[in-house]
Amino acid sequence: MPQALDHDSMTLPQLLRDNARRMPNRIALRQKDFGIWQPITWADYYNRAKHFGLGLVSLGLEPRGHVAILSENRAEWVIAQLGAGLVGGVTIGVYATSPANEVSYVLGHSDAEVVVCEDQEQTDKVLECLEELPKLRRIVVIDPKGLRHYENDKLSTFKEVLEKGASYEKDHPALIDECLAGQSPTDIGLIVYTSGSTGKPKGAMLSYRNMRAQGTAVIERLGYTEVTTNLSYLPLCHVAEQMLTVMAPLQSGSCVSFGESIRTVQEDLREIAPTLFLGVPRIWEKLHSAIHIKMIEARGFRRRLYEKAVSLCEPFAEKAPADRSLREKMVFGICYLLVFRALQNFIGLRRAKVALTGAAPISPLIVRFFRTLGIPLIEVYGLTETSGMVTGQRLDALLPGAVGPAVHGAEVDIGPDGELLVRGDMVFEGYYRNEEATRASIRDGWLHTGDVARIEAGQVKIVDRLKDIMITAGGKNLSPSEIENTVKSSAFIKECIVIAEGRRYPAALIQIDAETVGKWAEENRVPFTNYKSLAENRRVRELIDAEVERANRQLAPVAQIKKFHLLTKELDHDDDEVTATMKVRRANIYRKYAAEIEGLYREAPAVAAE
Repeated sequence: MPQALDHDSMTLPQLLRDNARRMPNRIALRQKDFGIWQPITWADYYNRAKHFGLGLVSLGLEPRGHVAILSENRAEWVIAQLGAGLVGGVTIGVYATSPANEVSYVLGHSDAEVVVCEDQEQTDKVLECLEELPKLRRIVVIDPKGLRHYENDKLSTFKEVLEKGASYEKDHPALIDECLAGQSPTDIGLIVYTSGSTGKPKGAMLSYRNMRAQGTAVIERLGYTEVTTNLSYLPLCHVAEQMLTVMAPLQSGSCVSFGESIRTVQEDLREIAPTLFLGVPRIWEKLHSAIHIKMIEARGFRRRLYEKAVSLCEPFAEKAPADRSLREKMVFGICYLLVFRALQNFIGLRRAKVALTGAAPISPLIVRFFRTLGIPLIEVYGLTETSGMVTGQRLDALLPGAVGPAVHGAEVDIGPDGELLVRGDMVFEGYYRNEEATRASIRDGWLHTGDVARIEAGQVKIVDRLKDIMITAGGKNLSPSEIENTVKSSAFIKECIVIAEGRRYPAALIQIDAETVGKWAEENRVPFTNYKSLAENRRVRELIDAEVERANRQLAPVAQIKKFHLLTKELDHDDDEVTATMKVRRANIYRKYAAEIEGLYREAPAVAAE
C-alpha cells in the first residue's frame, strides 16, 4: 500500500494520481477532433500519462532525463509532460512556430534526450538539425501522417510509446508508485525558455515547489474552483499557459479544453464559452480590431447604438459592479441587453467570470474598452522566473494602469533604482547551465525582475523594462512601452517601435493592422493589392497620421511622436524581428531599419516645450 502523502506538499505528478483516485470519472480534459469535443477523465489522463512515461523508460529514459515537446497545444502535450513527470523526467517546451535553428538551440542547450513532435512539419525541423544533437536518442511523433517512408531508427509514434508503456507495466506494476514515492517538492519538473528578446533564450528551471506555489496563487487570486473552465491555446512552452493548463487545474480539479488548432480559437471560444480566459495584449488588440471591423460593417442605426452604449458606460467601466449607482446599473443593464451581450457572444466570453491580460504591457484604453463591454478583465504581472503570476488585480479594486497587489505567497519591494524585487516560493531555482545569469538574477534572496515599477495604493504599477528606459538628448527619461501602447490602442495600428535614446524627440516605426486597415480601405474605396501597396497609400498614411495625433493628445509633450515611418512589411519571427511570443527584438529592428530611422531625424521638426 503506497504511503499517504500530504496533499499540500504533493508534486504535480502525485496530484495527477491523487485526482485519478478521488474523482476518476470527472472530466479533466476535452480535445476537439473533427468538430467533436472528446472528453478525457482524470482516470484516462493518469493512465495515458502513466503508459507514456513507462514507454519512455522502456526506451531508455533515466530519472531526471530531459523530454522536449515541440507541438501546438493538445491533450498529448500535457499527457507527455505528466508522463515524463511520473517517471522523474524533466519537460522542456519548444515553440511550434520556431524555425529549425531555434529548435536546434533549445534541444541542444537543454540536453534533450527525447523530443515529442506534433507532426511531419515539426519532425522535419528536428531531422534537419539531428547531427547537431548528439544527446537526442528518440523522436516521438503524435500525428505520423506523411512519415510512412521516413527511414530513421530514432522515430517512434506516440501510440507506439503508449503501447510499449502498457506492456512494460505488466512486468513492472509498482514502478510508477516507486518513482512517485521518491519525488519531492524540490525536484525540477519543467524548464521554460525565455523569449530571448535581447539574446539567446535562457532555460528557467521550475521545481514542483515553484509550480505548486503558483497554482495556489492562481486559485486564490482568480477564484479557481473545480467548475472553472478554460481554453488552452497560448503556447504551453510559455509559463502563462502552464499555470492555467497544468498548475492550477491539477490542484483545483478543473477542466481544460484544447481546440483543433490556434486558427480556430474564436470558434472554439464561442462553443465552450469558458469561465476563465487569458489573453496576451496582442489577443485583446485583435479582439478589439474584430469588434471595430464588425461595427464598420454594421453602419447606420446599429453602429450609432453601439457608439452610444460605449459612451454611456465608459465613465464607470473601472468601477466594481457592486459599487455602481442604481442609475449606472440600469444604464449598463439596458446597454447589455441591446448591444454588449451580442458582442460578448461574438468573442465567446459571455460566461467569463474573470479574464486576464498579462505577459506584456497593454494600453489602458484597450483594457477600459473591454471593461466597458462588461468583460471582467484584470491586469496581471509575472515572469518566467516567477513561475507565472506574481501580482494581479482584484475585480473589486480596479486601479487603472496597475497590475494589482502581490498574490498569495509572494512579497514585492522596490529597489534603490526603482526595480521591482520579488521573493517567495514561486521564484525559480535558477537558469539551466548558466550560473552567472542565476547569480545576477537572484541576489540576497530577492529576484531582480529588471522592471521599473512603483507602488500606489498597495498596487504595483509597471513603468517599463529597466534596460528599455530611454533618455532623450534633452535629458528626459521616457518609457517607450507607455508611448507604444498608447499608439497601439488604435485598431488600425498593430505594432509601434519608439526611437528616442539620445535623440532630440521621439519618433517611431509603425506597422499597420492589415485586416482592419484593409477593411477600412474597402469601405472607403481605397485601392490596394497587397500589404506593401496598402502601407504606401497616401490616404492610409493620412489615417495613421490622425491616429498618432489622437495618441499624442494623451501623452506629455516630451513623449509625443513627432515623426513616424510606416513599415512596408509585417514584422516576422523568421526574419528575427520578433520572438516566438511576438515580442519585438528592438536591437535587431534598430539595426535593420537604420536608414529609415536616420531619415526620421534628417529634417527635425520643432520640438514641443518640455
